[in-house]
Amino acid sequence: MSRRLSLALLVAAATLTFALPGSARTAQNTLNGTVGPGFTIRLTDESGALVSHLDPGTYTINVKDQADIHNFDLHGPGVSEQTDIEFVGTVTWTVTFTDGIYAYNCDAHPSLMHGRFAVGTASLPPPPKPKPKAKKLLASVGPGARISVKTSSGARATKLKAGAYVLTVSDRSKADNFHLRGTGVNVATGVAFTGSKTWRIRLVKGTYRYASDRHSALKGSFLVG
Repeated sequence: MSRRLSLALLVAAATLTFALPGSARTAQNTLNGTVGPGFTIRLTDESGALVSHLDPGTYTINVKDQADIHNFDLHGPGVSEQTDIEFVGTVTWTVTFTDGIYAYNCDAHPSLMHGRFAVGTASLPPPPKPKPKAKKLLASVGPGARISVKTSSGARATKLKAGAYVLTVSDRSKADNFHLRGTGVNVATGVAFTGSKTWRIRLVKGTYRYASDRHSALKGSFLVG
């Protein structure tokens, strides 16, 4: 093998060695945005995973806008790109992301269609904690001279924790009604009403009293602490 041929092969091998990492970096810096045709908007990486964090740098973003009632609006530090709401088709943007929080949304439906991601040293705040589920209370009045409030386990309510509750009343009396009073709560069935009623209530520290408006002796109470 001639010396000239050997040198040519070495140069080709070196070129291939350095070209491969560069190609990999280019592929990693391509993102895909989609909006529509329904009420969906997404920004994904080459693997199809939803983008939540990126390294700073220059990225190619291919946006596929599939609805003439939506658009794709990308914004953040140093970046402001958007499609028109009436536009349907594909566009390509080249953007440079720096440390910070970036967001994308549909300008026509921002509260329904939106997303965010962090770049570099920035991080997204943790998602809000889910609200505790409302506890159940079961109340009844009638038949006869009966009135009560019970927990979901069937025990008579005497002391409850503050919080949100779903109160379901079974009114089986045409002579009496169920009336609950306390801080922030004043709900009642009608005296002539029979059937079921459900209310969402919030109980706070204090005493709550329930009774029949027709017969005041038919009553009860519970504490909230």
